[in-house]
Amino acid sequence: MSTLQQQARALGDPTRHEIYRRVADAGHPLGIGELTEHLGLNHNGIRQHVAKLVGAGLLVERTAASSGRGRPKLVYTVDPTAECRWGVTGPYERLATLLAEMLRSGDDAVEVGRRFGRSQVRGHEGSDAVTVLADHMARQGFDPEVRRRGTRVEIVLQNCPFESTALVDPQTVCSLHEGIAEGIVEGIDGLEVDELVRKDPRRAQCRLRCRVTASADEA
Repeated sequence: MSTLQQQARALGDPTRHEIYRRVADAGHPLGIGELTEHLGLNHNGIRQHVAKLVGAGLLVERTAASSGRGRPKLVYTVDPTAECRWGVTGPYERLATLLAEMLRSGDDAVEVGRRFGRSQVRGHEGSDAVTVLADHMARQGFDPEVRRRGTRVEIVLQNCPFESTALVDPQTVCSLHEGIAEGIVEGIDGLEVDELVRKDPRRAQCRLRCRVTASADEA
């Protein structure tokens, strides 16, 4: 069975389709508890449906940042490689929109990226900036890994969802995403982006180097 057939079969179940749409529309990663509350089903039933969506390559499972004692929470986002097939805007469609905005406005990649980044954090004011930034990069398909050391934060982007385009024009693609990161943290106190250390997109591992600001320490 092809991947497309497997995904179509998974979404053929009305409950799984609703779960997929709920995760796609949420704007941030969702856990089993949030899905259970939304759908009114029991945890085990939701877990089974989510497992099938993950197995079909429709959702991605990852561990949320620790918020204290206890087992880390598992959260889910739409798999970027599947988005454009099932009524959700995919990563290359978003990239095309940003490139079109550069042509329309005449602004450079960093500034267009900043505007887009600021638009992504409405409603997240007061949230932890590192979590919001990492969540956004996860939704874009970068598979981020957060590393903290004191006031220094490094987000390792373990996948490049724009590999083919970044190989042709790394300056534009990487500048857009550096600008997006800057725009996101502009809208949330507590973090500043120092630089994006670029790597070969075929191997990924680019690094967003950030710094926790004094306001976050005081908070």
